[in-house]
Amino acid sequence: MSNQFVYTEKGDLGVYQVSSFIQTGLDKHGFTTRKGGVSPAPFAQLNLAFHTGDVEQNVVENRRILSSAFNLDLANWSAGKQVHSDRVAVITAEDKGKGAWEYQSALEDTDALVTNVPGIVLTSYHADCVAIFLWDPKRRVVGVAHAGWRGTVERIGVKTLQKMQTIYGSLPEDCLIAIGPSIGPCCFEVDGKVAEPWKNSFSYWQEVMQEKGSGKWLIDLWETNKRQFLEAGVPLAKIAVSQLCTFCRTDLFFSYRAEQGKTGRMTAFISL
Repeated sequence: MSNQFVYTEKGDLGVYQVSSFIQTGLDKHGFTTRKGGVSPAPFAQLNLAFHTGDVEQNVVENRRILSSAFNLDLANWSAGKQVHSDRVAVITAEDKGKGAWEYQSALEDTDALVTNVPGIVLTSYHADCVAIFLWDPKRRVVGVAHAGWRGTVERIGVKTLQKMQTIYGSLPEDCLIAIGPSIGPCCFEVDGKVAEPWKNSFSYWQEVMQEKGSGKWLIDLWETNKRQFLEAGVPLAKIAVSQLCTFCRTDLFFSYRAEQGKTGRMTAFISL
């Protein structure tokens, strides 16, 4: 595991946090594991998403447990209805609570969130797709993005950074980026449906894809997203990569692929 992420236990919860973020004094962020919640199998234990088939009251209770552990207010959570889009929402005080208590009130067709409002908790939900954290300590702006293969091809991480630039004046060289646990290059096997867009989208595709034969490829989501931020002007030293594969570690994480779609979701959360 990368030492750029550290594992923290709070009661029964296990959460990964970003070392560089902690050093700035922003301690209300993390990427959850499956440990510490009330959901039964196959959502055991800390399923934090409503759209999985889990009982809604279990999800709310899991969110209460996480909020209590990090001294967050569940009424301040904000979430999008993730559809593998490149839409980035700017979250204001009026958006507090959208998607916090039920799925219906979440922001439509939204896979990334940014804010400069203290107390708001930006959240995204994952079970193999990449969680991207963005933090501008200079202008005090945070962001979170959900990047599966479609989102990565659409460059949602960099588009989130660009939204921070446009709305708040953030500069790439000031920002800290963290690429959280997801399905790793060891396990993300794809066919031509994914391989062809990858080849068409990235000039360096041969460096982030490995041919397996029989029309199959292994793709490195971590490196691809990292390179996008480097191209956007973020210094290498300010990009953290967890190097934790959700598919390999179903003892710790939910994995949509490894568990054939019947599983829970971790959350990436960040709050000023």
